[in-house]
Amino acid sequence: MNTIYYTELETAIGLIRLRGTEQGLTGLYMQNHRHAPEEAEQRGWERNDALFREVRGQLTDYFAGRRQTFDLAIDRAALGGTAFQQRVWAELEKIPFGVTISYGELAQRIANPNAVRAVGLANGKNPISIIVPCHRVIGANGSLTGYGGGLERKRWLLDFESGGSGKLRQSDFALAETRG
Repeated sequence: MNTIYYTELETAIGLIRLRGTEQGLTGLYMQNHRHAPEEAEQRGWERNDALFREVRGQLTDYFAGRRQTFDLAIDRAALGGTAFQQRVWAELEKIPFGVTISYGELAQRIANPNAVRAVGLANGKNPISIIVPCHRVIGANGSLTGYGGGLERKRWLLDFESGGSGKLRQSDFALAETRG
């Protein structure tokens, strides 16, 4: 069994916890992330900031507006997920910075146009949000639908990527989280 390592990074959207193995990244979780590992599971993780130097640097560049794509080691064997989820996650990586697509279009792209709901569920289980950009998938009518990190963060990320200022502040995320 591989040792699970973690580090934390303060970003424009709040604290992010990164998880990985010596082979690469296996998770990116925001505060109050819907599908984050349970606290009991996290107790066995070992902090190792040096292991995540490249990930931290690329995320810092992303939030500073200096990076639009990521080139990171990902431990795909440790990501988990079904074959279907992995296909969806692989397709998410192809969505360019600043572009949004609908869940229906994502289902079309994996050659399963009737799987819109299943695509949405797989999108929500993506363990490496931002880097595997599940925030770039929206409702067919342009509405923002679920996001593991919260709709306020999804809104911020889409605004930021479309050239906006990322108008929301960290305090806005905290307020939204208390409202639940």
